[in-house]
Amino acid sequence: MLSTFRVASRSAAPRGVNLRTVLIGARNASAWANVPQGPPDAILGITEAFKADSFKEKINLGVGAYRDDKGKPYVLPSVRAAEDKVVADRMDKEYAGITGVPSFTTAAAELAYGADSSAIKDNRLVITQTISGTGALRIGGAFLQRFYPGAKKIYIPNPSWANHKAVFSDSGLEVAQYSYYNKDTIGLDFEGLIADIKAAPEGSIILLHACAHNPTGVDPTEAQWRQISDVMKQKGHFAFFDMAYQGFASGNADKDAFAPRHFVKEGHNIALCQSFAKNMGLYGERVGAFSLVCENAEEKKRVDSQIKILIRPFYSNPPVHGARVASTIMNDPALNKQWLGEVEGMASRIIEMRALLRTNLEKLGSKHDWSHITSQIGMFAYTGLKPEQMDTLAKEHSVYATKDGRISVAGITTGNVKRLAESIFKVTG
Repeated sequence: MLSTFRVASRSAAPRGVNLRTVLIGARNASAWANVPQGPPDAILGITEAFKADSFKEKINLGVGAYRDDKGKPYVLPSVRAAEDKVVADRMDKEYAGITGVPSFTTAAAELAYGADSSAIKDNRLVITQTISGTGALRIGGAFLQRFYPGAKKIYIPNPSWANHKAVFSDSGLEVAQYSYYNKDTIGLDFEGLIADIKAAPEGSIILLHACAHNPTGVDPTEAQWRQISDVMKQKGHFAFFDMAYQGFASGNADKDAFAPRHFVKEGHNIALCQSFAKNMGLYGERVGAFSLVCENAEEKKRVDSQIKILIRPFYSNPPVHGARVASTIMNDPALNKQWLGEVEGMASRIIEMRALLRTNLEKLGSKHDWSHITSQIGMFAYTGLKPEQMDTLAKEHSVYATKDGRISVAGITTGNVKRLAESIFKVTG
């Protein structure tokens, strides 16, 4: 027997009109009809333009991942060895706990804070495995939004990693900026930085790049870090560190961790985000950690419980494979020594490429001062080139990078550095 709806539909449809067309026309408009088109990702656009370029000697300086001297993705031998061990152990695929693989988080804490850290020894460090550094930032932002007793506002350097603002805004925090980069000197605006931190309301949240500042490659000196710590202590500010390049910046993991370790030593109960994408090359494995230094073990217990409650509806618990690989590297003495040597090698290649680029530019007789290329540190360098010059580099010389003049030094090789210098020289004089 036909339903009342079907009978009514048949009688209502005029001759020659398909019933299916009538029913489709009667549907409501899509729930997503008013969703606006979002802007394209800047880095993705560079990659697409690079791929579309048929010139054989094109250069991509936009990619934020390490490349070897042939311009190819690099998997660390220590990572290969650790992965072989993990696979050979034939471990189960059960869920990790909410805060991840314990052998990983314990080792990650020691790598960041030092095995002799008072925060670890006094059992007052909360740490959780996260979905790489970005996930750590998101967990940290959400925790601060929920529990920080002061203003729900975070100050980030100007400029900062492009994703910082989005991560913290989506966490429910207001985002403001403090002075960091001086365009005239292509270096650190230390006076402006200190002035802005002093001017911020007491108890403000301040985001600090622990090392290899992204995107400028400009870091404070150890003496400047000490002064920043003193000013923040006087103002009662909360230090939120993002450490995505430990070991990868200078080649020495302890040296790169100077700032957060000094802050803890000086009595700051910091937050810290770690990423193992760059220093272990575990980009796609998404291995990271978020930690908070608490006042005592009792406070740690309460904070840890709330971190778990926060994570549970986010993603329940993190993936295990990458964390097991990282844990194996950090806990096996021989592999750990091998890894630290490989990280030093990667950092040394970056430093060498900086020196070669500067040397080639100076040999060409450039009238510009290129000393900032070698004084900056880490994967990225701010060249000082203007947006229109970066456009010319791409259109006329097939050299691709972001319009703010930032280049990924990892994209420079002994094979392309001479042509790169010549291209920059033709654009800048």
